[in-house]
Amino acid sequence: MTDFLIIGGGIAGVSAAARLSHLGRVTVLEAEPHLAHHASGRSAALYEPNYGLKPVVGLSVASGDYLRSQDKVLSKRGLMILARAGETAALAEEAADMDLDPISMDEARAMVPILNDSIVEAAFGDHAWDIDTDLLLQNFAREARGNGGEIVTHARVTAIAKTVTGWAVTTGAGTYEGRVLVNAAGAWVDQIAAMAGVQPLGFQPYRRSMARIPAPGGHDISGWPMMFGVGELWYAKPDAGALIVSPAEEHPMEPHDAWADDMVLAEGLARYEEFVTEPVTRLISNWAGLRTFSPDRSLVIGQDVREPSFFWVAGQGGYGFQSCPAASQLAADLIGGRASELSAELIASLSPARFG
Repeated sequence: MTDFLIIGGGIAGVSAAARLSHLGRVTVLEAEPHLAHHASGRSAALYEPNYGLKPVVGLSVASGDYLRSQDKVLSKRGLMILARAGETAALAEEAADMDLDPISMDEARAMVPILNDSIVEAAFGDHAWDIDTDLLLQNFAREARGNGGEIVTHARVTAIAKTVTGWAVTTGAGTYEGRVLVNAAGAWVDQIAAMAGVQPLGFQPYRRSMARIPAPGGHDISGWPMMFGVGELWYAKPDAGALIVSPAEEHPMEPHDAWADDMVLAEGLARYEEFVTEPVTRLISNWAGLRTFSPDRSLVIGQDVREPSFFWVAGQGGYGFQSCPAASQLAADLIGGRASELSAELIASLSPARFG
């Protein structure tokens, strides 16, 4: 019998395990052979605290001190948004939302020399960092295990039953019992809720594809910022000597082990090519992940309205890594009955109670 039984071994579940391990015994159940197999393992890995809806920004800003305190987790990247003719008003709006400053095209091309002449305006901010997602995940896992927590892989959930003392969860690795059930199952959170007899909240997974291409023109791209087109119709980011480019699509999907759609990928790469002088000649690899959102697209953190021993840590969308320090701390504070440093307004905006 464990105090906190967590379903899901992505960044949401593992960070929650680390925080809850200070309050009692924790067991994490992960369906796959290793942690972070799905969305967490396919992240663009950027910490941009001004990116997202107001509740997401609140969590991301509150996560900053923790992320900066972790040795080698963050490294400087920067963020640039690019506009062509007819897009300058939209650029100004997006730059204001993300606290980016206008820069000249000479400054933009000094940073990224392959930008072509169709780009007429750019905005840049240096308050964006790469996240070493594996290091952050392993730091949380080490913390959980150091406090006696157990992380079980190959543990796909097949049944959930309410018991006198809490919950019994049957998996491929055996049956586990816990006092509080924490639902951090990513794209599968509504399925887990239904298995537990809890009302699903209406989460929707959306596919997002990625392609890894060689460094354009043989440039040293290690210092290039992450780049977006206005409206986020594509983005590109240096990664381990190559460039990852995404169509930034949001195609609704059922929960599954996602893969990239060739046509969607080709269309996204074509949109990226409209901004640069170097064509894409080959792909090194490609993949896709599912970004799962609640009906209002903000995270859901809190006790279920009808079943208080069922706790939601869900709907991270594309913001799981940059928000996880504050999100996991909030989960532990709520479960432990402690006061949170977050505002009452932010906590309410994340609560499952907002869905009635």
